[in-house]
Amino acid sequence: YSCVGIYQNGRVEILANDQGHRITPSYVAFTEEERLVGDAAKNQAPSNPKNTIFDIKRLIGRRYDEPAVQKDLKHFPFTVVSKDNKPFVKVNVKGTEKTFSPEEISAMILQKMKNIAESYLGKSVGHAVVTVPAYFSDAQRQATKDAGTIAGLNILRVINEPTAAAIAYGLDKTGGEKNILVYDLGGGTFDVSLLSIDDGVFEVLATSGDTHLGGEDFDNRVIEYLTKQYQRKAKVDVSKDQRAIGKLKREVEKAKRTLSSQMSVRIEIESFYQGEDFSESLTRAKFEELNMDLFKKTIKPVEKVLKDAGLGKHEIHDIVLVGGSTRIPKIQQLIEDFFNGKKASKGI
Repeated sequence: YSCVGIYQNGRVEILANDQGHRITPSYVAFTEEERLVGDAAKNQAPSNPKNTIFDIKRLIGRRYDEPAVQKDLKHFPFTVVSKDNKPFVKVNVKGTEKTFSPEEISAMILQKMKNIAESYLGKSVGHAVVTVPAYFSDAQRQATKDAGTIAGLNILRVINEPTAAAIAYGLDKTGGEKNILVYDLGGGTFDVSLLSIDDGVFEVLATSGDTHLGGEDFDNRVIEYLTKQYQRKAKVDVSKDQRAIGKLKREVEKAKRTLSSQMSVRIEIESFYQGEDFSESLTRAKFEELNMDLFKKTIKPVEKVLKDAGLGKHEIHDIVLVGGSTRIPKIQQLIEDFFNGKKASKGI
């Protein structure tokens, strides 16, 4: 996902897109008629997988032969080719094969974000600050800047995502020397960063995480469980039916969000499979049980950044939670328990 805010009158306002959402899926799709970016692109992905590009951040500023890139390619439904050892995505546009660099695809997403800001302000926007993961290399940072340039933006500065989160909570205004742990659990990635701040100056002390762990994994555990339940009752296996699984995926994601504020939820899908309806309840306890090993797995990188920085838990002044998956109550509890009951900053 991507998100855009404007700084005016001394504060930042996060803007909604044309769908009313404050976050926009980082998806670009090519159809017979047009190019789609954001919600529209993501919504048609199941019916147009080969021409729908996502996760471009996994390719930007990297070489084609890097092990991390090769590993990711196995999971992409779209085609990635090598040009001078640089990954390019290959799509079919109006019957013609076209290739785009990761910078060009990123630029399309940045342009969408630029348009959101321009619609809100009623005037053109020329400058921007862009955030990147703390572990991004110089090449990845430069490629991100290049994407901004293609999108018609002058990138004033590239700042680290955990630093941006700490600033958003006003932790740069608290004075003195402090150590801040930023725990960022998104839809597909998990990043832990340990920052120090002294007189408003941030330093990244250590980073860790898991490039393939996030909300989608939690959804998949629930989908697996519910398809087994359905198989027991209806005596049919829907796990290979993309349409049925697609419907279930949408509803499971909604149910998961509901379970952050309620103890149980009912998942109902009309004409789920072969005209039959789907109806099943899911409790928060069951959701936690299905995912407990994954939740606990997130503590390891927290231990690692502390060890790498040579700091004890008691030396962490602030814990910052970022990313949609940190709204899961059990995850908040696990982190606060790990830090002996210390309360985390959350809400972003």
